[in-house]
Amino acid sequence: MEYNELKQVLGSGLLSFPVTHFTETGQFNRKSYEEHVGWLSGFEAAALFAAGGTGEFFSLTPEEVPQVVKAAKAAAGSTPIVAGCGYGTEIAVSITRAVEAAGADGILLLPHYLIDAPQEGLYRHIKAVCQATGIGVMVYNRDNSVLQADTLARLCDECPNLVGFKDGVGEIGLVRQITAKMGDRLTYLGGMPTAELFAEAYLGAGFTTYSSAVFNFVPGLAVEFYKALRAGERAKCEKILLEFFYPFMAIRNRSKGYAVAAVKAGVRLQGFDAGPVRAPLSDLSAAEVDMMATLISPYRR
Repeated sequence: MEYNELKQVLGSGLLSFPVTHFTETGQFNRKSYEEHVGWLSGFEAAALFAAGGTGEFFSLTPEEVPQVVKAAKAAAGSTPIVAGCGYGTEIAVSITRAVEAAGADGILLLPHYLIDAPQEGLYRHIKAVCQATGIGVMVYNRDNSVLQADTLARLCDECPNLVGFKDGVGEIGLVRQITAKMGDRLTYLGGMPTAELFAEAYLGAGFTTYSSAVFNFVPGLAVEFYKALRAGERAKCEKILLEFFYPFMAIRNRSKGYAVAAVKAGVRLQGFDAGPVRAPLSDLSAAEVDMMATLISPYRR
């Protein structure tokens, strides 16, 4: 997919990150993954992100990432597939080339590994990834990889295939500065954990869309909330927040890493053999799974 086309696609609707399915022994379960992605592609997602943060990119080997991308492409029909990418610059460049060869329509560049870096280092890192591929790239502002507006402007000047900016920091002053400075040069994506909780604020800051983790297991509800948000139906949004998202947040907040593990539990409860999370994450307790089952019971497929 040509990078300007990807830019338009990303801004056209809801986005999501399928979890990566594993067997009980920890291997990639392609069959179950394809069944799940095929189900999700029947709902109104503008694009799906394979091996992203909710897809446990951090626990995958670089060799596994293109395998996950190939499986997603095989199952998603016409839905574009964006691949997760990350780690240090040399590894990120090699993953970028591998997923492009595997058919990815774009790259989401997650934060680099471990250390903090100055703005010049982030600039060089992201530029190297952009220049290693002809497909569109999105950067993810989060944790130890937070671009300032001037650095992002330099990258936009030098990397025409840098098409998206995703924010997982929640510093509205910074994101508003970025949207004001960059204008329509980029597509802007909300990327806070359980992004629906922040969607109204991000819409006001100039973000047209976000990535929904709960789309993994309640895709119909996720789309309903997104449409209500875009239509300005505030009362409907508040009703869904109170009935579903705030109770889900309470489960998610019971332990570190549950932003992924709770989503994967939801996928299993919908009948997909998603398997366990990989270490260093841990799965929900039996009691917490029961809480999830009660929460999603009105939305069972």
